[in-house]
Amino acid sequence: MAIAVRNLTKRLGNFAVEDVSFEVPEGQLVALLGPSGSGKSTILRIIAGLEKADSGEVELTGEDATYMPVQRRGVGFVFQHYALFRHMTIRQNVAFGLEVQRLPKAEIKRRVDELLNLVQLSGYSERYPSQLSGGQRQRVALARALAPRPKVLLLDEPFGALDSRVRDELRSWLRKLHDEVHVTSLFVTHDQQEAFEVSDQIVVLNRGKIEQMGPPQELYERPASPFVTEFLGAVNVLPLDSILSMDTMQDEAPLPVDFPTAGGRARVYVRPHDMELTRQSDGRTGWFAHVRRLTHLGGTVRVELKLLDGTDLLVQLTRERSRELELAEGDDIYVVPRNWKVFEERPRPEDRMQPIEGDYVI
Repeated sequence: MAIAVRNLTKRLGNFAVEDVSFEVPEGQLVALLGPSGSGKSTILRIIAGLEKADSGEVELTGEDATYMPVQRRGVGFVFQHYALFRHMTIRQNVAFGLEVQRLPKAEIKRRVDELLNLVQLSGYSERYPSQLSGGQRQRVALARALAPRPKVLLLDEPFGALDSRVRDELRSWLRKLHDEVHVTSLFVTHDQQEAFEVSDQIVVLNRGKIEQMGPPQELYERPASPFVTEFLGAVNVLPLDSILSMDTMQDEAPLPVDFPTAGGRARVYVRPHDMELTRQSDGRTGWFAHVRRLTHLGGTVRVELKLLDGTDLLVQLTRERSRELELAEGDDIYVVPRNWKVFEERPRPEDRMQPIEGDYVI
């Protein structure tokens, strides 16, 4: 493994990273994903050697780096706010780490030219950071980090200071760049879409602990906890007892399949795009609902519904399906869930909600 973190713990006042362990295979790009305050940047800085853990171990390319000085770790680091030298040209910024290594000038020039071409900034070598856009400056920062040929590359919210359009462009660019250079990379972000677009694997963090880790689509389709389910995208959360009582409120359209019952309280999680709407009760229909609002979002339509028991429900349709149904605000409609996840709520607050056995996919 290129990066191995074992039982990492760090306490900072009321905040703590607790017993975190994960591995990053050689050549992969792995995302540390979580909300602000979940411990992502702290873990990254410990791996880089910029902070010390209270306990635990860090290995880099098979070597124990727990107490290794920063300069010996062979780590490239890209910060959110570029951290470029303002008084140096772009070429000088990229060359800085190579000059510290006292490499021959001809070799430095070749390497800088190669990297400027790689990050598509060959024509900007004599400009200063203030003369570049935010996206261009971040590409310079990445080139500078790659210049000394690091063993691993660490990126701490590298696109966080950029506007959404530039972030979208750089995400695609970073993935292509990684596929070219194949440097093992650990990428910190709070943006779910960013993690999904860029990474091979995702480590989901919450309050200093790992909730789940795995390939992006696996986490999305098989979340291990309510937190992962809600954090990875829009989802409807409904009390299971409310859903089970829905049949008694409507004789015409019972739910077509049985939800599993739980020993205690439980909640059902259904994503907006995993709902089917139909005009007629044909034996497949589920819940009777009232259309409260339609919001057109380009190729999709967001439908806000209210169920018979007063529960609000959000459904996402394609533009074509919305047209087929001829939906309008004030209409009555039937809703059929296609995929769902049920989590049982434990009675003690320190216990997390647990998934009831089975995927419950129809």
